[in-house]
Amino acid sequence: MTGERRRKRRPQPSYKEEQILLDRGFSLVAGLDEVGRGPVAGPVLAAVAILRPKPRGRWVRMVRDSKMLTARQREQVMPYLRDATLALETGSCSAGEVDSLGIVSATRLAMRRAVDALPLHPTFLLLDALTLPDLPIPQKAIVKGDSLCMSIAAASIVAKVSRDRIMREFDDLYPGYGFADHKGYATSRHLANLRRLGPSPIHRYSFAPVSECARSSG
Repeated sequence: MTGERRRKRRPQPSYKEEQILLDRGFSLVAGLDEVGRGPVAGPVLAAVAILRPKPRGRWVRMVRDSKMLTARQREQVMPYLRDATLALETGSCSAGEVDSLGIVSATRLAMRRAVDALPLHPTFLLLDALTLPDLPIPQKAIVKGDSLCMSIAAASIVAKVSRDRIMREFDDLYPGYGFADHKGYATSRHLANLRRLGPSPIHRYSFAPVSECARSSG
């Protein structure tokens, strides 16, 4: 031991899973991921990406789990993803649907809506952890798929960019909460503004910080 810490290399998602499926005859392999399960405000949003076979180019190294990229990096890779995909779509569930369905069911519904919006019918789905048991398409859930699988990582970037844009629009509609900054997550600033202003129409009343605030203000 030299006493020096070795830097952990950030995992680079590969095209291995997709290539295996293409070799097995699945011609349209889609990656699917979601963002927004944790926030106390705003939608849960899913994205699905069908990459062109054997993607190449310097941009490929930019495709990672969206959480490993800055907002600027995510925006920079978006044009490449549009060019490198056969199909790219999103689906969402509102805060009200999260409250009525529960977060897991709402997440699956957002994912289903993304798949239903595709102009092409995928022959196989690669998903990050969750599966869609009601969808009659062969599928595989991969733990930490957004770090390991290129199609899922691409979908995670699209989902994150799309949701962030929505939250910036909500910041204009409901000023004072800081949605453009925290994107609906329960930061200290967000909770302070929530207590000061009360819940907005896009807050999730089934989540404890919002329900507690609603009770105290009522």
